Amino acid sequence: MPAAPDPRYRTPFETGNSNQTTTWAECVAFYERLAKDFPSVLRWQQIGTSDNGIPIHAGIVTADAQFDREALQHQGRPVFFNNNGIHPGEPEGTDACMALVRDFCTQPARLSALGGTVFLFIPVYNVDGCLNRQSTSRVNQLGPESFGFRGNARHLDLNRDFIKCDSLAAQVFNRFFTAWDPDVMVDTHTSNGADYAYTMTLIPTQPDKLGGGLGQFLRSRMLPAIYGGMDARGWPTCPYVNCVAETPDDGIADFLDTPRFSTGYAALHHTIGFMPETHMLKPYADRVAAMRTLVEVVLDFTVVHAAQIQALRREARAGGAQQAHWPLSWRSDQSRPNSFRFKGYEAIHSPSGLGNYQRLAYDRSQPWEKDIPYFDRCVEDATVAAPRAYLVPQAWREVIERLEWNGVALRRLEKDQVFENARVYRIERVAPRPGPYEGHMFHDEVELAAHTESVQARAGDVWVPLDQPKARYIVETLEPAAHDSFFRWGFFNSVLEKKEAFSAYVFEDTAHRMLEDEPDLKAGFEAWKLRNPDKLGDPQAVLGYIFAHGRRHAEHGWRRYPVAGLG
Repeated sequence: MPAAPDPRYRTPFETGNSNQTTTWAECVAFYERLAKDFPSVLRWQQIGTSDNGIPIHAGIVTADAQFDREALQHQGRPVFFNNNGIHPGEPEGTDACMALVRDFCTQPARLSALGGTVFLFIPVYNVDGCLNRQSTSRVNQLGPESFGFRGNARHLDLNRDFIKCDSLAAQVFNRFFTAWDPDVMVDTHTSNGADYAYTMTLIPTQPDKLGGGLGQFLRSRMLPAIYGGMDARGWPTCPYVNCVAETPDDGIADFLDTPRFSTGYAALHHTIGFMPETHMLKPYADRVAAMRTLVEVVLDFTVVHAAQIQALRREARAGGAQQAHWPLSWRSDQSRPNSFRFKGYEAIHSPSGLGNYQRLAYDRSQPWEKDIPYFDRCVEDATVAAPRAYLVPQAWREVIERLEWNGVALRRLEKDQVFENARVYRIERVAPRPGPYEGHMFHDEVELAAHTESVQARAGDVWVPLDQPKARYIVETLEPAAHDSFFRWGFFNSVLEKKEAFSAYVFEDTAHRMLEDEPDLKAGFEAWKLRNPDKLGDPQAVLGYIFAHGRRHAEHGWRRYPVAGLG
């Protein structure tokens, strides 16, 4: 258990009624005072601003008063990163981090236990949301009395923004994360789902997705140690309760953390990530205590095993140059269930008083404990043969700058040149998810046809080689079929629009000549007629097929994915 806090530096949570969280202003003032009083322990700095122009801060704690990032990296110092307040309505991590950093400053033994590890933290990431303070937006949550809002100033969920970077906060985060290159990250959250006995649940970077020796280390060594450490300290923890059916009774499955989420983004950089989720219906004081314990257990493990974690990360990065195929998407493997001894509550169904359905409730007076199926394996759903490099035309500057923010090594071509046998995709079909998603029409379904062609590159276009440590980030953002590629997020939507059209009365004669001159077009048109007899009375549909599929009036850029793979 942590020692009694220094009464001179109590946090707002500690001075209240155990159901209050800090405000943004109180949090900043608290750290400013600590940094002033303990300059050899804590370095406090602004790392950017939000979309509303609010400062975003970060802190650095070391046991030997060294804070210069380049010097620390030159020494090979391990870095543990604690991100908080991405969802300010889930503030346990913000309050727990304040108390932990205070103890680093005031308790020499706690600081000494860091050894050579750097404790890096962002106390409140979504500062816009933290200032949007109220007490009603978290519908199913028990406390605190008031808190911030999930969305930022642009109404974006920042835990969906790590790849697309619509927010200034995400742009700051991408550069900050890349510069510090943390070995382990803990990003703190609160759950919203089934009821059960646990105060703490845990989403790790999915070990199969993390892959290689690093993923195996996470599965076989780190996770068992974390669950054991939490149990030993009085906070039994279970995997995040991602139910495969309505209730946990039927089993739970690993959360598939695609790169839009913090742990999935961390995996692109071969960082082990954790997203602890406290249970929203447990008392707020318990949630804060469990969160602090989780951060400390993961930190203590990192300190002891830092050298091995760093070696496995180097191995993962080095392996990218030799990788012949890259996974693009993953799915839960339902064929290999594990089991987990779970502590739940009896699920009760009763008639609703609002409609003609059965409502679900959990009866805490009927606890149970039993083994439930736990689907903790994921398998590759799609892969791609690795090119030697990608060519990104300079016109797509939003893509290029995101590559740069993430430390991707690239070079600008100094002169025009032609690349033979480049792999180019034609986009056959896209289907967006219904309605807007985080400011975009996200392409849930993507069908591609690959071919080779000669590509004319211009001076200033960008060559992106895969023989580099950031290969995974490159592949999973530039391959259009990848889970959270730039294409799926709509960065290339303009190529889906045909720019020219026809007047039917003029094009009718041209269409006849095209069918005579282009046998492939004629065969395709005959097949289209058989599939679409109901459209033969619509001249726009008939002529539209010929116009879109013929060579004579083809638009080279239409449905052509602009990024080419070079062999």
